[in-house]
Amino acid sequence: MGSDARRGRLVELLGPVVAAEGFDLEDVTVTPAGRRRLVRVVVDRDGGVSLDDVADVSQSVSKRLDEVDVLGGSAYVLEVTSPGVDRPLTEPRHWRRAQGRLVRAELRDGTSVEGRVTGADESGVELDGARDIAYGELVRGRVQVEFNRRDAGLEDELDDELDDELDDERDEDLDVDEDIADAAGTGDEG
Repeated sequence: MGSDARRGRLVELLGPVVAAEGFDLEDVTVTPAGRRRLVRVVVDRDGGVSLDDVADVSQSVSKRLDEVDVLGGSAYVLEVTSPGVDRPLTEPRHWRRAQGRLVRAELRDGTSVEGRVTGADESGVELDGARDIAYGELVRGRVQVEFNRRDAGLEDELDDELDDELDDERDEDLDVDEDIADAAGTGDEG
C-alpha cells in the first residue's frame, strides 16, 4: 500500500473514532522512525484541546489501530497532537477558531491582507470588523504570532486593579497625614 493510499485509509478509519470523541481529524501522517513508524494524528475542536483530551483520543485511536492491520503489522509510535499556530487556515472551522487572532490571508488574485479575525461563518471571514472575504477568494491564511498583544479584557481588568491600588495608597497617605496632624495638635478638634 502506497503512502497516499495508507494515509487515505487511516483518515477513513480514524475519522469516525476521532469524531466520536468530539474532535475534528485535521491530519494523519506516517513517517519512518528507525524500525518503527511514527503515526501522527492531529485533532482540533472549538474551544481547543487539553492534555486530558489528547490522552482520551490517543487511547481510542490506539485501540482502533490495534484492531485493524492498516500498518501491515509493523511496530508504530502514536502521537496525538493539536495543530500548531503555523497550521494553514484552509477550512471555515479553522477561520472560526482563529477569531480574535491576527492573520495574514493570501488571496486568489495574488495579493495578501492582514487583519484580526472578527467573524467567520460558512460563507467567509470578516477581518477587523470591516472587510468581508468570501472563502472562494482565499487561498489560505496563517495566524501571526503576537508577542506584545494584551487582551482588551485583561487590559481593562489590570487598569481597574491599578486604579484600586492607587486609591488604596492615596487613602493610606491621607490617613498618615491625619495621624501626623493629630500628633502635632493641628488636627480638627470638635
